[in-house]
Order: sequence, then structure tokens, then C-alpha cells
Amino acid sequence: MLPRHRRLTRPQEFSAVLRGDGSVTRRRRAGSALLVVHCAMTTDPSRPARVGFVVSRAVGNSVVRHRVVRRLRAITAPRLASLPPATDLVVRANPAAARASSAELATAFDQALGRACGTGS
Repeated sequence: MLPRHRRLTRPQEFSAVLRGDGSVTRRRRAGSALLVVHCAMTTDPSRPARVGFVVSRAVGNSVVRHRVVRRLRAITAPRLASLPPATDLVVRANPAAARASSAELATAFDQALGRACGTGS
């Protein structure tokens, strides 16, 4: 669903968003009971906005975790186009995300994205 150039795939890319490094100019995070959105602006304006997902075992077993990731991916994909280039997101699901509906996840994501990246969809 998400093309490879729109995904964070390497551990170093996740670390840059979560902890910062030389290529990150601004980092912010915002969250709710369902999820936390980490937003980082990087120094490479030629790169499109990208996203990565973190869903730990605390959310549930493998089936539940993959279901949460699929739902978050479906929610995130259309919103990436509205983000400025060079924006990296890491969406971390909290255990309550396993019991939330897709509509609740979408609302939580939109609110956290607006607070973390200064944009809303």
C-alpha cells in the first residue's frame, strides 16, 4: 500500500526521528491513549514525506499487531501527500489501539499529527 520511498525501513531512520541526529532540524511528538506520532523535519528537501510504524508486543499477539499496522497504514497513506517534503513520521501504537475502531484510530492520528507536525487533515 505504501511505496518503498514513502517508508522508513532502517533502524537508523527510526532512531533519527525518535532521538535526533545531524540531519534532523526539528523534532516533536504528540499522542493520545491510542498512539503517539513522532514528527521530524530533515535537511533534505528533495525527499518525500515518509512514515514508519512501531507496534510492540504489549499491543497483542502477532495477528493483532499486524492488524493494527494494516489499519494505521491505510489511515496514514492518503495523509502523507499533505505533509511537506523532508518530513519523517514514526507512529507508535499503544496497547489501547488493539481495541479501537478504525474511525477512532483515524481521529487520534489526525489530532496527534496536527499537534506534532503543525498540520491537520
